[in-house]
Amino acid sequence: MSTNAPVVDAQGRSISAPVTARGLWLGGVLVLSLLLYYFVGIDQGATSLFGHDGHIHEYVHDARHFLGFPCH
Repeated sequence: MSTNAPVVDAQGRSISAPVTARGLWLGGVLVLSLLLYYFVGIDQGATSLFGHDGHIHEYVHDARHFLGFPCH
């Protein structure tokens, strides 16, 4: 089987995604993943880039401990 075989849907039509569309999706997923990593793993409340009241830290506090991130 060739690695360049076209992908087809249930009706037999070829499915393709331009490189630019795939790049935009990859970039978007990367940005969202880094934001999620920041909020869950790095944000400490008092040193937050998005306000110093600690609401984001308290919102993800249990998830931090479940994933193994220390926070206090």
